[in-house]
Amino acid sequence: MTSTTLAIANQKGGVAKTTTVASLGAALVELGHKVLLVDLDPQACLTFSLGIDPEDLELSVHHVLTKGLDPTEAIIETDDGVDLLPATIELARAEADLLTRTGREHVIKGALEDLEEAGVGYDWVLLDCPPSLGVLTVAALTAAQAVVIPLQCETLSHRGVGQLLDTVHDVRKFTNRRLKVWGVLPTLFDGRTNHSRTVLETISDTYDLDVIEPPIPKTIKFAEAPAAGRSILATSRSNKGAQAYREVAANLVERRRRK
Repeated sequence: MTSTTLAIANQKGGVAKTTTVASLGAALVELGHKVLLVDLDPQACLTFSLGIDPEDLELSVHHVLTKGLDPTEAIIETDDGVDLLPATIELARAEADLLTRTGREHVIKGALEDLEEAGVGYDWVLLDCPPSLGVLTVAALTAAQAVVIPLQCETLSHRGVGQLLDTVHDVRKFTNRRLKVWGVLPTLFDGRTNHSRTVLETISDTYDLDVIEPPIPKTIKFAEAPAAGRSILATSRSNKGAQAYREVAANLVERRRRK
């Protein structure tokens, strides 16, 4: 089976993007898939949430993208069974370093191709994009086959979706014609409120996007998991949030089969 690279993107922070990457990664591993997570956020939340202190790292995705480091030298195995290309605060400099570089949109794609050429294959590569529409997000969209947009079910959270879709349109035009939008993943969902449901329906209609099921429920367990350095699938196996991510992962696997 060929590798599928998914960008998890939304330029708004606080929509459970990193939680989604960590949880989907762990769920896909449970289904028997080999998974690489790539932390592209200078805040390194994904790296930290998987039990790795960014301060202790000498090599990271920054060196891969700006210094030409072989990605296999920076990849770390995690307790959740996923491999991680970690981030550090140095990544904040990468945007500036890459701005003047020819072909900057292709740096992530190139790094993933280097892995394949080295015989390091993954079933899934999940790219945790930074909360902005800068160079790194564009490079992630250029490397991806598809994008999933985590979206908090609140009125204001979907105001950025239009801008993200504009960026997707530009990427399709200039650097990655085959990029697909697999849909919106509702997060921090409170099924007891009509408001959450209304927002979901509005998004689907307004942007003509698929809604990826099931919605991810609001639960305090998500906040507790990073402190343990594991995903919620390890810290609260039977929690409704963990179960929802398992179902989403199974649906994404099915989607890949159908494409």
